Amino acid sequence: MEPLVYARVSPPSSGVPAVSPPATMTPKPASIVVVFESEESGLLRYAIGLVGRRTVAEEIVQETFLRLHQCWAEVENPRAWLYRGVRNLAINHLRDRKPESELKDDTATSDDSPTPEVMGKNEAIGMMRLLLAEMSEEDKTLLQLKYHDDLKYQQISQRTGLSVSNVGYRLHHVLKGLADALRHAGIEGSRG
Repeated sequence: MEPLVYARVSPPSSGVPAVSPPATMTPKPASIVVVFESEESGLLRYAIGLVGRRTVAEEIVQETFLRLHQCWAEVENPRAWLYRGVRNLAINHLRDRKPESELKDDTATSDDSPTPEVMGKNEAIGMMRLLLAEMSEEDKTLLQLKYHDDLKYQQISQRTGLSVSNVGYRLHHVLKGLADALRHAGIEGSRG
C-alpha cells in the first residue's frame, strides 16, 4: 500500500463560481474529528437531497471528508469547505452518470430520486447553511433575533446596543448580501 501524500486540495470544482467568504468567520474547530461529529449527518442529508440515493450520498460525504483531511492545515472554515465540496462532488456525479431512463425500462419507477423542485430546495438550504457558516457572529445574531426570536427592531436595539436605524441598516445589508450570493450561485427565489 502506498503512503498517503498530503497536498493542498481545493473543494471539488463544479464549474459554478464560488461565493467569497466575508471578512469575519467563525474560529476553526480543534480537530477534524470534532468537525466530523458535528457536520456528518447534516452533510449526508444535504447530499441525499442533491443526488437522491443514500449510498451515493455516503460516498460523496466520505470523499469530501477525505479531501478535507488532506488539506486540513490550509482550510480556515471547514464547515463551509465541506458543504461546498459536497455540492461540487454531487454536481459532478449527476453530470457524469448516465440518465436513469437509459438504465431502466419504461415501466420502472424510481421512488428514491428526488424531483427537481426538491433538489433545488435542498441545494438552496445547503447554500444558506454555507453562507451562514461564513457570516460574522454579529450578523448571525441579528438574523437570529429578527427571524428566529421574531423581535422588532426596537427590541433588537435594546439587546444589542445598536441604534434602531443601525439594526435596520445592518439587517438590510445582510439580507441583500445573502440574496446576491444565492443569485450568484444560481439559486433564485420564488419571485426570481
